[in-house]
Order: sequence, then C-alpha cells, then structure tokens
Amino acid sequence: MYKDIPYFLRDFLSYLKTIKGLSPNTVHEYYYDLRLYLKFMTYRLNLLDFEEKEIEDIDIRKLKVEDLKGISIIDLHSYISYRDNDRDNSTTTRSRKVSSLRTFYKYLNTVAKSLDENPTLELELPKMKKRNPVYMTFDESKRLLEVIAQEKNAFLRYRDFAIVLLFLTTGIRLSELTSMDTTSLKDLEFTVIGKGNKERIVYMTEAARYAIDQYLMVRPDLEEEKALFLSNRYSRMSNRAVQHMLDKYLAKAGFDTRKYSVHKLRHTAATLMYREGVDIRTLQKVLGHTSVATTQIYTHVADDSIKGAISHNPLNAIKMDEEKSEE
Repeated sequence: MYKDIPYFLRDFLSYLKTIKGLSPNTVHEYYYDLRLYLKFMTYRLNLLDFEEKEIEDIDIRKLKVEDLKGISIIDLHSYISYRDNDRDNSTTTRSRKVSSLRTFYKYLNTVAKSLDENPTLELELPKMKKRNPVYMTFDESKRLLEVIAQEKNAFLRYRDFAIVLLFLTTGIRLSELTSMDTTSLKDLEFTVIGKGNKERIVYMTEAARYAIDQYLMVRPDLEEEKALFLSNRYSRMSNRAVQHMLDKYLAKAGFDTRKYSVHKLRHTAATLMYREGVDIRTLQKVLGHTSVATTQIYTHVADDSIKGAISHNPLNAIKMDEEKSEE
C-alpha cells in the first residue's frame, strides 16, 4: 500500500497509524494531502528530472527527505495558494491541509529528527468564518423518518429506519456506525470505534433499540458476517452506501441533498439534545469530542433559538399608552 510515495512519507503514515492510533480514513487523508504537496514542491523547485506537465502525474518515489531542506515559508505559501486557486479549496479544506503540513514537519523535525528546521512554525492557519451547523428541526426529522417508514422493501425499511434513528438520537459518526457488529449491542448501549481508533460506549433510547430489534428480525443470520448493518448483498455497509441510502430518502422528503448529509444528522442530534437541556460537558461525552471547544458550536444555535423564543412572548406587543402616561 502507498507504493507511489517516498520512504519517509510511508514511515510517517505508519507512525500515524501504529503510534498515534489514527483511523485508516484519517491516515489516507494525510496520504492524499502530503503526496500532492510533495508533487507540487518537486514541480516548483525542480527537485527531480521529470517530463510531465501535470503536477498530479509527477513520480515522487525517488524523492529524499534531504530534498525538503531548502523549502521556505514562501514555498509553503505558494502551495497554499495553489490549493486555493487551482483546486478551488474552501477555507476549511485549506485549514486541514495546513494542519497536515504542520503534523508532517513536526514528525520530521522532532520524531524522525531528519530535518533540523521546521518551516511550518511560521505558517498561519487561514482565518475561519464562524458558521452555525446545519441541522434539521424536530418536525423535519420526523418527516424524514416517516418517508423511510413508507419503504416497501421490509429489509430496507427496517434497516434504514434503524440507521437514521440512531444518527438522530445518538449523534454517532458515519464511520462509527459502519464499524458496528452484532456483538456491539448490549441492552440500551453499544460500543463503537471512534476517532483515534478509540473504543467508546454510546447509549441509546428505547425507541432506537426497538428499531434495531425490528431490523434484526429481518436481517439474515450469517455466520461469516458479523456487521450489524448489511448491504443489499449482505456484506458490511460502506460509508458511501449509507450516504447514498440517506440521499434517496432526503430527496423523497423534499430536502436538498447538497445541503444535508449524514454529518448533518449528527448536528441535528446534538442540537436537539442541547435544546432539551443537556449540558455542554455531557454533550461533549455523548458526541465523543476530545475538546469541549468543538462542542461549543451548538451553544450558538441554542442562542439563536432563545432570541426567537423571546420575540414570541405574548407580552411582546404591549406598549405604554403615551397619552395616558402624560396625564
């Protein structure tokens, strides 16, 4: 795996997986980001002899870590600009690319000790615009579930209803759901593999457990397949398959599939719980956030709701009669 990159990048990816315990998906994101970064620097600084005109086509397998020693902060800025202009990356995406570079160079400088200097120390993160998370209201969530309940195929109806209800009531991540096995379940709780390859316990409602039990009644009993949620071919559902399934029902329910996704269901679960009085620290544990700062976005959503509630107070229309007050 990863045979199209130089040895020092392969070593870094192995470090992320085995020492830092990052998930395969996260490691692959680092691979994709840093492979393109090295291709760009090879092109910009003419580090290797190549004939390809397209940056993506450059072969970087013979690149050595010593070739990175001449890279300056100006070169890094040029790469960020390339990601911004040539590939039309959003601010959020560019911010992630910068974080990838910082982690990579920190490893080379302090762990592998193959570079004496770290040029990313001066590299600033792009300024992020504060955005409230996109989420569904309670009524919209009910509408989505009602559409799923109309599915004619019994296997799909029970499976998809259970999946979406789990997302909406527990706020679990997509990768956490697809990693679930039949053995993950225990009464009103289940275990998932979260970020950083860490196992955590998730608690569910009685309604969610009932939905899963209904699904289990129509789920084929396969000894060789332990995955809880099965595809049409009775193998573990992939992340893409779950998103495709959700898109189908979102469209039927009249939602914009460009606006809503599985991750928006996680936002919905968190927002509904916070509005019902779940404190921020508890919500942090429910969502599996490492830092409470990540969970703080839902307080802004609640603040907007509070402002709206104030305006609906029945005393809002009462004003003092000016003429009587002057008597």
